[in-house]
Amino acid sequence: MKPLRQFDLNLLVIFEALISECHVSKAAEKVFLSQSAMSHALNRLRQQLDDPLLIRTENGLQPTPHALEMLPDVREALQLINRTIAPTASFVAHNSDRTFSIACTDYFESVIFPDLLKHLQSIAPNIRLEIEMISERASAVRLENRQVDIVVGMDATQKIPAHLIVEHWRTEQFVCLVGQDNHWVTESLSVDQFVTLSHVVFSDLTGDTTSAIDNWLSSQQLSRHAIARTTNYMAAARVVSKTPAIITLPSQMAELFFQMLPLRKVSPPSSIPSIPMTTIHHPLFSNDPALIWLKEQIHLFNAPQTT
Repeated sequence: MKPLRQFDLNLLVIFEALISECHVSKAAEKVFLSQSAMSHALNRLRQQLDDPLLIRTENGLQPTPHALEMLPDVREALQLINRTIAPTASFVAHNSDRTFSIACTDYFESVIFPDLLKHLQSIAPNIRLEIEMISERASAVRLENRQVDIVVGMDATQKIPAHLIVEHWRTEQFVCLVGQDNHWVTESLSVDQFVTLSHVVFSDLTGDTTSAIDNWLSSQQLSRHAIARTTNYMAAARVVSKTPAIITLPSQMAELFFQMLPLRKVSPPSSIPSIPMTTIHHPLFSNDPALIWLKEQIHLFNAPQTT
C-alpha cells in the first residue's frame, strides 16, 4: 500500500461503495459515476492497495478479507470527514442556554442593556448575558480567547486594533448637564462659554484619556478645565448635581440622569461632534451563528429613542 501522501483519498468513497454493493454498476449509481469510470477507479484502488479487493465467484463479486477488514475503518473515516466539513449548525435561539460575554461602555449598560435583555428574554429565555466594562484587554486578548464575545459602544474615534472587525452601531449627540441650581449656565453654550466652565470628564477603561471632545477643542487650540475625571457616568452626574461643574455626555444617558437627579439639560456648542459608536468582534469568530445572532439583536437597538 502506498503512503498516505501518495494515496488519492477520493478513492475511499469509491472503495466504500464497491465493497458495500459488491457490484460495479450499483456502486457506480451510488456515487453518480458511469460504469466505465467505476471500473477504472476499481483498477486504481487495486494498484494503490496492492489487493484485488473484489473477486468474481459463482455468487458474483465477493470482497477479499483485506477489503472486509478495511471497510469499517473507511466508513468511520468518511463519517468523520463528513462531520468535519459539514456546514456549521444554525443557532436556535429559543432552545439555547449559551452564555454570552459583552464588554461595553457605561452608556450601553445603563441605556441599552435593560431593554435588550427584556427583548432577548422574550425570544431566547434560557440564554445568559455577562457584562463587563471595556478595557484594553477586552478589545484584544479577551476577544481572541473567546472570554469576550463582543465589545459594544466604543467610540469609533478611539484606537482600535486593526485586525478586529469594527462595525458602526449607532450615533449619539452630546448634551450637557448642570445642577438644577446652577444659574450661571445658560440654556445653550457657545464654544467660548464651554471652555470657561469647570468640567467633570468621563474617562473609559481602555487607558485613552483623550476624548472626541478634547480632540475637537484641540483642533481649535482650546482645552477644557477638568476638575475631576471619572470612569463612571453616574458618579460624574452626581458630582455635577452638587457642584458648579458641567458634564458632557450622550443624549440618552443625559436623559436618564435628568430623570433621576436634580439636573438641568443644556445644549452644547453647535459644532461639537457626535459620537459614532461601534460593535467589535474578532475575525476568528465571524462565522459563528450564535455571534451573528447576538450582533443582529444588538443592532436592532441602533437608533437613539426620541426623548
